[in-house]
Amino acid sequence: MNGPQRRILLVGASGQVGWELQRSLAPLGEVFIPGRERLNLAQVDSIRPYLAEIQPTLIVNAAAYTAVDKAEEEPEQALAINGKAPGVLAETARQQGAALIHYSTDYVFDGQGVYPYREGDTPRPLNVYGQTKLAGEQAIAAVGGAYLILRTSWVYGLRGHNFLLTMQRLAQEREVLTVVNDQWGTPTWSRLIAEGTAQIVAQSRGQRQDSIPQAGIYHLSCGGKTTWHGFAQAILARLAQGAGPVARLEAIPSADYPIPARRPAFSCLDNTRIKDTFGIQLPSWRTALELALS
Repeated sequence: MNGPQRRILLVGASGQVGWELQRSLAPLGEVFIPGRERLNLAQVDSIRPYLAEIQPTLIVNAAAYTAVDKAEEEPEQALAINGKAPGVLAETARQQGAALIHYSTDYVFDGQGVYPYREGDTPRPLNVYGQTKLAGEQAIAAVGGAYLILRTSWVYGLRGHNFLLTMQRLAQEREVLTVVNDQWGTPTWSRLIAEGTAQIVAQSRGQRQDSIPQAGIYHLSCGGKTTWHGFAQAILARLAQGAGPVARLEAIPSADYPIPARRPAFSCLDNTRIKDTFGIQLPSWRTALELALS
């Protein structure tokens, strides 16, 4: 890398993707990780003063309000973090000549499609979480500048709160697990998202505006598709190879599992654009799960 060392501001470093980004971004520049007392996206007024102090050349925003059902009860807080804060980050980044990488979700789509969604397909979110994430996308795009929005799907990791860890715990605690079998998507390991992000950053030519040569929205998820039941089946099959019994798994329709937020029935993402532009292709979800559990 030529010139001064890149100054990378990592927002949301304690989350699933953010935790992995700490490691993957470390070789690429000086990484700044603010505590919530310094930078709190729920308090939008804290953003500009902190960025003025740090003067980053790249902002990676892995922070989000991700409690999909709780967002139905707390739409204002979800909108502040997911919708308004990304716009302020984008405005400040453009003013300072910095680039912005931001993460979004497959839940911006309504699930009525039958083919993996492409970046240009019309978003129609079904729930507050998806609506606020779409608002964040739109706010960043309205500002313009050097930005990447990486939509991903069904994120899990080895820490925090996610489907993988929940299934591992419940499989030991219960005799029977019921999981819906009519919602299709693609589980994606948080470490692979972080490594894909680092590949994009490593390809950049400069430290300021030209560090994102192909601005816009990209899909970044693992390959293949499954249901939540299929994902659970793969997790439990791996658990069964170890010691002790695991729960019996039963498939149910979404109608038998009422929850506050509607989910899309089909939210697989087409990853062709990121492969063609940056040469990034994540493995199938089954391969990724094996890698994560090994």
